[in-house]
Amino acid sequence: MSRRARILLLLAVPAAATACLAFAQNSPPPALNNPPSAPAKPTTSQPTPGAVTLQANAQLVVVDVVVTDSSHKPVHNLKASDFTLLENGTSQTVKNFEEHTALTVADATRFAPMPALPAGVFTNYTPAPASGAANIVLLDTLNTPLQDQVYVRQQLLVYLKSVPPGTRIAIFGLTDHLLLLQGFTSDPAVLRTYLESHTGKASPLLNDPLGGGGIQNSEADDLEDTSGVDPTSIADLRQFEAEEQSFELQARAKDTLDAFNQLARYLSNIPGRKNLVWFSGSFPIDILPDSSDSASSLQGHPPNPFAAVANSDDEFRQTTDLLGQAQVAVYPVNAHGLTTSPVFDVTTTRNYSGKKGNARMTQDQIKFSGDTADEHATMTAMADATGGQAFVSTNDLTSAVANAIEQGSNFYTLAYTPANATLDGNLRKIKVQIARPGLTLAYRKGYYADPPDKTTTNAIVRASAVPIQASVSTNGISPRDTLRLAMTRGAPVPTDILIKAGVVPLTPADKPENSPAPGNTPTSKAQGPWRRYSVNYLIDPPGLVFFHGADGKIQADFDLILFVYSADGVLLNTRVNTVHIDDTMDQLRPLLAQGVLCHEEVSAPAKGESFFRIAVHDLHRDHYGAIEVATSQVNRVVPQTPPTPAPAAPSASK
Repeated sequence: MSRRARILLLLAVPAAATACLAFAQNSPPPALNNPPSAPAKPTTSQPTPGAVTLQANAQLVVVDVVVTDSSHKPVHNLKASDFTLLENGTSQTVKNFEEHTALTVADATRFAPMPALPAGVFTNYTPAPASGAANIVLLDTLNTPLQDQVYVRQQLLVYLKSVPPGTRIAIFGLTDHLLLLQGFTSDPAVLRTYLESHTGKASPLLNDPLGGGGIQNSEADDLEDTSGVDPTSIADLRQFEAEEQSFELQARAKDTLDAFNQLARYLSNIPGRKNLVWFSGSFPIDILPDSSDSASSLQGHPPNPFAAVANSDDEFRQTTDLLGQAQVAVYPVNAHGLTTSPVFDVTTTRNYSGKKGNARMTQDQIKFSGDTADEHATMTAMADATGGQAFVSTNDLTSAVANAIEQGSNFYTLAYTPANATLDGNLRKIKVQIARPGLTLAYRKGYYADPPDKTTTNAIVRASAVPIQASVSTNGISPRDTLRLAMTRGAPVPTDILIKAGVVPLTPADKPENSPAPGNTPTSKAQGPWRRYSVNYLIDPPGLVFFHGADGKIQADFDLILFVYSADGVLLNTRVNTVHIDDTMDQLRPLLAQGVLCHEEVSAPAKGESFFRIAVHDLHRDHYGAIEVATSQVNRVVPQTPPTPAPAAPSASK
């Protein structure tokens, strides 16, 4: 089948309202346009794009190692024999060894080509450098006071004046959700233009969102300074304040870890190492009760200090493991720089006089030291878990980002198949040693040996069964959370599964329908009349889990998800279908060799612009592929007639 014929299939309307076909093709798959295959992820064997592989227990663990000397400069020209690699104390055989150095200008221009797509056809494939590391700057406004945000941007602008030629950088932002602010570019002028034209944003979850505000009395302190007040009332107010602060800290931690989760999924199919430079004031992983002697000496100590206790350990573990699988090394940079206790700051108005003054001052000193240590600990833990480095005690943020990118762009990749092939979900500790003395190694310290189909068929969360409202997980990142993150309007699209989508209107603009297409579920916010659209998916099979069923047939299960949003992000309509493939290998191999084509129909309000969030969700590995398309991009696209004869379809059921 010719390339033109395959493109026409993406724009054509199948006879059935809902159908899935797998097409056998002798030429490269249009879903991918032959991007380079990514290096293997820790707990899965990597298929070649366009080829169907059954999920197996064999795994290839990839470890990127940054080696620096006593001057913190990268060390080059080491050999595989210089390294010893251990997993849980057992020596491992390195099957692949490569040295990577910083990109030159010529290297940075050698990209896998972006597919040449006609109007109405879209993909989530992201081109990336053919070699070397990709760099991401994350401007964290959620955890950073506005004053520090301004300083971070100033320091970044200084860095961009002398950035090494060919360095490719993308900029992301974090408010209460993740935003792609500037895609990958090696042009410093483009990055400078963005930083000069955009200001920061005050966080709604910080006690001092502007920064430099000093310490003020709390309401409980003011009540304590009022004579004749019942100590029980003060204690109850302190309890409320402690729990309110704990809630805000938990919200910051969750939103931040959700953003890292999204970033890992967005970056998962960009090959090679990714250096994530995270400018932040950070957050504590664990929220503990204030048990200091000075706090307990204050009147009205909270009666139940453990009510404010919380931790994000489970979600932190899942997030860092996902970052490791995507070969993302995190380089946290403390946006506060070197800080001193605000107790003696001129803007501090807290009452340190009277009989409670010394206790309050001591409490504030201890709290400042504890908060700073907790924030630094989170940054250090994130760096250690992913193979990066934390920069937590410096005002020279320019040098911090320069060192992070330099170190992260010069590294060695070691890959091995674990001697222990059992995927038992347990932590596997990685240790890399080098024969030469005086060198420092940075690498991720372990991974969890989770089976790729860890989520069983009986426990999978189908999109059709998930409430539309955002859910809050109390024990790590739940499947409902990953659905919400993948389907959020305007968020970076996940690339766990590479897809193409052909989108064309089925009804004329001047002849709208009174009701949405069959199977659509409009929300209470939606108003007709409606315009109907055809959405044809072309799914890259290696992104899906195929496995042997009890009857010996090959099975796969995935959701086709369509969300329709208004221009301001209000959810208007949904369409969700679950596809189950169940056939013999002989029947499926030729049909699935080049891509699975599925057809859906969805309606959007005829008036105004809407946005389609088009996704595929593998139900056994909780992986996503998604695309976002505006109706203005496709309203003038004309459907075309598919070539004949149509290819045969496997026995896929819904």
